Amino acid sequence: MPNNLPNRVVLIAGPTASGKSAIAIEMARAENGVIINADSMQIYAEMRVLTARPSEAEQAMAEHRLYGHVAAAESYSVGRWRNEALAAIKAAHETGKLPILVGGTGLYFMSILKGLAEVPEIKPEVRQHWRSFTGDLHSELFSRDPISAAKLHASDRQRLIRALEVVDSTGHRLAHWQQVAEAHAPLTGYKVQKLFKSVDRETLYARADTRFDQMLEQGALDEVRALPPLEPAAPLMKAIGVPELLAHLKGELTLDEARRLAHIATRQYIKRQLTWWRGQMADWEMAP
Repeated sequence: MPNNLPNRVVLIAGPTASGKSAIAIEMARAENGVIINADSMQIYAEMRVLTARPSEAEQAMAEHRLYGHVAAAESYSVGRWRNEALAAIKAAHETGKLPILVGGTGLYFMSILKGLAEVPEIKPEVRQHWRSFTGDLHSELFSRDPISAAKLHASDRQRLIRALEVVDSTGHRLAHWQQVAEAHAPLTGYKVQKLFKSVDRETLYARADTRFDQMLEQGALDEVRALPPLEPAAPLMKAIGVPELLAHLKGELTLDEARRLAHIATRQYIKRQLTWWRGQMADWEMAP
């Protein structure tokens, strides 16, 4: 049936190989929908196969937005995705269509549901102090911001430093800025349906292994070979399969070794996805 709610938005999240894209296509065809990408790797133009971006046949079944629209070497951020997704949602509503956001990147969904904490610029002297600090960061944070400290592992230096910078530079804890962001959350006022799609972990692992093998048959190795020179820290260099296949192309691994390591990396990623989502799903509906 057609979408008759001008402020309705559907979010479909789930781990790799869970089948969420198929649900999105089915819903889009049934309800005059537009599928909007919420996967941080599927934005890249150079990597269709290895990121499991919808095929041309799948894209012909329903309108898709924000897929393959960013060059591999281009700087991209959660904030930019949020702005582009909001524009795509608005455009869908203006044409009477149902926006359906689908993907596995939890931070993308949280940025649009809860907003992004717009922390004022950190004072240079504060940044310098904490980034050169050699003492116990976790204890320092606990004395200033016990709520943030309780959420962070003592070895998570990057996030500990960030929390300390914020409280020392602004006089407010991170939770304060997060609450400010949530008060102005992008989807406030929309009728939001949140669906989470998953199956048991062993099934996910088996599907992911099979899919990676199919990617190799469909040209994943050629995709990696054709990548432009990228900085090691570039997001696409961390996509599942890219480090392993690059190592094979350099002669450091056989193809079977690269395949095995990619299988392991995919399983570890699925585990992290499930762990992350477990803490976010209190008000999400399980998709069939």
